[in-house]
Amino acid sequence: MTQDAAVERLEIKVAYLEASLQALNEALIDQQTRIDQLERLTQALLERLRRDEAGGTLPASQQHEPPPHY
Repeated sequence: MTQDAAVERLEIKVAYLEASLQALNEALIDQQTRIDQLERLTQALLERLRRDEAGGTLPASQQHEPPPHY
């Protein structure tokens, strides 16, 4: 293998590695965005649950009523 062929082969490998790295970076950014969304949603749900437990959003007559399937 000549030196020119070896350099060309290395350049091709580098190009593929750069493309793979870019794809992985995009996937990581997408995952982090989704994680951030899920964390915000979880926090909002926890706050809502705490509010509901503390204040009781249902009227007193419905809070201890069994569900309709009983």
